Amino acid sequence: MNRYFTVGLAMLAGVGLGAAAVQGLHAQGKPPVYLVTEIDVTNVDAYVKEYAPLAQASIKKAGGRLLAASLKVSPIEGTPPKRVAIQVWDSLDQIQAWRNGDDYKNARKIGNQYATFRSFAVEGMPQ
Repeated sequence: MNRYFTVGLAMLAGVGLGAAAVQGLHAQGKPPVYLVTEIDVTNVDAYVKEYAPLAQASIKKAGGRLLAASLKVSPIEGTPPKRVAIQVWDSLDQIQAWRNGDDYKNARKIGNQYATFRSFAVEGMPQ
């Protein structure tokens, strides 16, 4: 009887571990979403001091990560914008929630005084 109990418990543990592994593989297969923003800044000092810290804090608070943000944009083909920012998010829904949130909307009111923006989302490759 004890032997059957041990075998049954081992099988149950194996099923549990297998289910956890499958769940982990599904989570790893979900590709990130990158938000690319081209920014034409008209007042760099005010933009950097007044807008950028608010925008960056709102990104972090909403679960995004800023991968790159620079005024040093090198042309490879075509005319580059004055500034580029690249963020990574878990989903497009997460980006939309951030952009529709009060923190970003309030920051953007300030940002619109010093720059024009063009943004687009790109789905990444599965990791």
